[in-house]
Amino acid sequence: METALFAILGLVAILAALLTITSPAPVASALYLVVTLFCVAGLYVLLAAPFVAAIQVIVYAGAVIVLILFVIMLLNLKPIEEHIPAGWKAGGIAVAVLILAAAFVSVMSGASSAVVTSQLPSEFGKVGDVGNALFAKYLYAFEVVSVLLLLAVIGAVALIRKQDAEETPDAR
Repeated sequence: METALFAILGLVAILAALLTITSPAPVASALYLVVTLFCVAGLYVLLAAPFVAAIQVIVYAGAVIVLILFVIMLLNLKPIEEHIPAGWKAGGIAVAVLILAAAFVSVMSGASSAVVTSQLPSEFGKVGDVGNALFAKYLYAFEVVSVLLLLAVIGAVALIRKQDAEETPDAR
């Protein structure tokens, strides 16, 4: 039962991730990302990591998605008009499906021969341990990632604003 649920959640996560990057509408992409993040949280629950699943839902599916939707609405992004021929799209999808299928088969063939020799310690994944590791051992990496995310948002806003500024003189 758990294996089937794991496969279903993994498949839905992959499909939602593909829709996230291929959807022309920014809001739809953000909503597909929410589905992906919830499926990943479900995978964490199946892997006996409920704290990580809760953090996944609270931080990523909650706060980060709200931030992304706020940026989308602030910038008034419109759906992207694609000029790619349908044959190229179908070819790209076929190549992506083949690569994903090859990766899935290689992972599943290796997983069936792998022998689990040890169980996780009983204290693995506890809130206190994660907090100590995040705010003591990995504090510098945590802060660097947060600054990088902030710079990415600022860069996205700057790119969009530059495009608007270039369009304004043409409109006159």
